[in-house]
Amino acid sequence: MYLVQRVVDRADAGDERAGVHPGKSDEEKAGRHQQLTVNVLRTSGDDQTDVLRDGRADVSYIRLPADQSGLQIRPLLTEPRVAVLPAGHRLGGKDAITIADLADEHLLQDPGAVPEWRDTATEMRTRRRHTAPVFRTVEEKLEHVAAGHGIVLLPLSTAVFYTRPGIAYSHVSDIPPNQVCLAWDATRPSRLIQDFAAIAVDHPPVPSQAEPHRSPPSGPETAVPVPAQAGGRRAHKAG
Repeated sequence: MYLVQRVVDRADAGDERAGVHPGKSDEEKAGRHQQLTVNVLRTSGDDQTDVLRDGRADVSYIRLPADQSGLQIRPLLTEPRVAVLPAGHRLGGKDAITIADLADEHLLQDPGAVPEWRDTATEMRTRRRHTAPVFRTVEEKLEHVAAGHGIVLLPLSTAVFYTRPGIAYSHVSDIPPNQVCLAWDATRPSRLIQDFAAIAVDHPPVPSQAEPHRSPPSGPETAVPVPAQAGGRRAHKAG
């Protein structure tokens, strides 16, 4: 999921707003703008750019692919993607698999979000794919994976953060890494936003270097904390 935030610089007559990433850039922003209020909201992959267009956010940390029309985009980092599979799946827990290994699986995501799978998937070639339900959260997706309804592909740090019983992971070795970018409305010039963008480039979100549990944990459901991913005007997290 992506982190979106809102910052109101009360010292500016224009009441400028800009999103900041919690941590180092947040500290530096506060250092440069002493009278700053940061409001955090969560977004999903469906509205990570909508929050910029409808005015809820001034900046947003987004994951590509995304609708970039009318937006200024600043690349920040990349990280590997993993396949999330039901526990006991033949591919679960392998050190590395290929996208072709997943061709016969049912993807619980919009195929456009994983074009590498879309272009090789059996159910796409044979036109047998049924419309997938719309899942608003990563937790919902993982519940359906654990129930054996299909698979999802996630950035590594997202998989680490949302680990839960009943699922396993495998690194997909032959697809491009996930790209995290900072985005803002290209028609809204603002020194505060530009200031934040410079800080975001200097201190990008740090992807997790840890591997998720390759097999389901035996204890109660837990979340393994990893650095926050990304984010806009109030804060929203996307997945």
